[in-house]
Amino acid sequence: MSEKTARPLSPHLQIYRWQLTMSLSILHRVCGAALAVGTVMVVWMLLAAAWGERPYDQFVALCNTFIGKLALFGWSAALFYHMCNGVRHLFWDTGRLFDIKNAYRAGYLVLFAATLFLAWFWGIL
Repeated sequence: MSEKTARPLSPHLQIYRWQLTMSLSILHRVCGAALAVGTVMVVWMLLAAAWGERPYDQFVALCNTFIGKLALFGWSAALFYHMCNGVRHLFWDTGRLFDIKNAYRAGYLVLFAATLFLAWFWGIL
């Protein structure tokens, strides 16, 4: 029979203090999953367009409901955030923006740019 040894547990999210970079990383993963699910809607639109006028009109009617517009807004928000944060990751891949000051600046820039793109896309600006 073997003895159980007390091994230290690795730290988990409950131990760390929430930081901007941590939040943006989690949001990046959530947006990636949302984009994967939202792509089903894009495929549905393409299939409806290929099947004819009636299926496409039904798809457009669904998109014009409150739930449809909310889904499209959420999908586009996820798209713009994921795109902007992906550019930040490209900079990180080159070894830039790793110090805390620049990581926070880049994080705020990602949020600002994604919001700007979203507002422009939906005609708010």
